[in-house]
Amino acid sequence: MPDHLVPEEELSFSYSRSSGPGGQHVNKVSSRVTLWFDLDASPSLTGEQKALVRQRLAGRINRQGRLWLVARASRSQTMNRQAAVQRFYELIRLALAAEKPRRPTRVPGTSRAARLTAKRHRARIKREGRGKVAADE
Repeated sequence: MPDHLVPEEELSFSYSRSSGPGGQHVNKVSSRVTLWFDLDASPSLTGEQKALVRQRLAGRINRQGRLWLVARASRSQTMNRQAAVQRFYELIRLALAAEKPRRPTRVPGTSRAARLTAKRHRARIKREGRGKVAADE
């Protein structure tokens, strides 16, 4: 395998007519490419990797466990196919990338003090406002 985790032989494609302007060309050429990848049946990914992809790309995986994406930017089927494959590898790479651990941080004391001072000030304004209404009655 080259630098990709999933060989291109595991990908399947379907073609259909693209939407939008284009005149006669768009009406007779199936340039829209849908890339399909059967996540459950893939021998290239480990169970842990499949779980990660399933979690992070949940919106792109159908009930049968097949990941799909569509490319239709170009008028050329070949270019759309290349774009779909490129986007697929980028998606898989991002889905399998390790997340940086979060370093817990604390709110600075000055920010906390400023927030509490502002709350006290606002409470005083409201308290004084209520007092004036009561005095008018």
